Amino acid sequence: MTDLRIEGLTKAYGPDHGGSTTPGTPRSSTGTTVLDGLSLDVPSGSLAAVLGPSGCGKTTLLRVIAGFLRADAGTVTVGGRTLTAPGTHVPPERRQIGIVPQEGALFPHLSAARNVAFGVTDRAARQRRAEEMLELVGLAGYGGRMPHELSGGQQQRVALARALAPAPALVLLDEPFNALDSALRAGVRADVRAALHATGATAVLVTHDQQEALSVADLVAVIHEGRVAQCGTPHDVYSRPASPWVAGFVGDAVLLPGTASNGTATTALGTIELRAPAEVPGNGTVILRPEQLRLTEPTGTTPSGTVTDVRYYGHDAVITLSVEGLERPVDVRVDGHLRLRPGDRTGLHPTGRATFHAGPPRH
Repeated sequence: MTDLRIEGLTKAYGPDHGGSTTPGTPRSSTGTTVLDGLSLDVPSGSLAAVLGPSGCGKTTLLRVIAGFLRADAGTVTVGGRTLTAPGTHVPPERRQIGIVPQEGALFPHLSAARNVAFGVTDRAARQRRAEEMLELVGLAGYGGRMPHELSGGQQQRVALARALAPAPALVLLDEPFNALDSALRAGVRADVRAALHATGATAVLVTHDQQEALSVADLVAVIHEGRVAQCGTPHDVYSRPASPWVAGFVGDAVLLPGTASNGTATTALGTIELRAPAEVPGNGTVILRPEQLRLTEPTGTTPSGTVTDVRYYGHDAVITLSVEGLERPVDVRVDGHLRLRPGDRTGLHPTGRATFHAGPPRH
């Protein structure tokens, strides 16, 4: 079992961004806390995406797990082995952790096969292991090529093969698809996911790309202000956001003021069924996704709005409406393209169930 367990992880940087290098050292009163008691469990064999905005602590978390930074407090264990704890700091080279950096960072003077074999300590097995890993990532026969002879996507596959070759306890991927153009990104993501699952590796992918996290990971951990705001399957995080902030960050959200009672909420768009009864009935925020709204013929008895914008994406389109009684505009996602233009009136009908949170809408 190579599960990852993080408990109460705290890390602060001082005014010079150097940070404390000794566990347990008091933090400066003028320092900036980046990780604030963060806890996270990643089951063995799972690919977890750590998702969050810039500056939320994603990279710091990755560096603490890898051993490049010392935590001020908290613990990190992999497969039951303690790597970080008060008074304990296993150096990076002894953590048995593979790392896939942002742009591959292959050794330019080594062939693809020699890059992959670099971390394999059994010399007799190096060539065989390199061939196995290159085949696993779809690059059989590319072992003799130099990094400059490979495309960006191929370089990232070699970097993954290099990280997997020593059979590490954990693989860390630091925004590995950033440097790829959109045409390559989806294919490389799928190949990376397949390779990780084929080896049974436990992995953590750091990303700021919501679509990437939802489409690749088994588990999504959303980081906000140094803590895990929500952790769950991609479906749960998207369909049952833990807060209005999570809803607005992970995908597009329609946040409506509403009053909850007996499993429903009354809103400017009518009465909407809730996924679960509100813990505290009363005023709060109703959360829908844009695809849960349907456009209808406007009538005098149903909610309606005025089109203010139309954005066409090919496979779907997003219609923005101004609705009487709502301060914020409402986005509606529809299949294909509708013959609607700014200024047109249209009816609006919510479908499915919504999530409810006490308190006002906040992005």
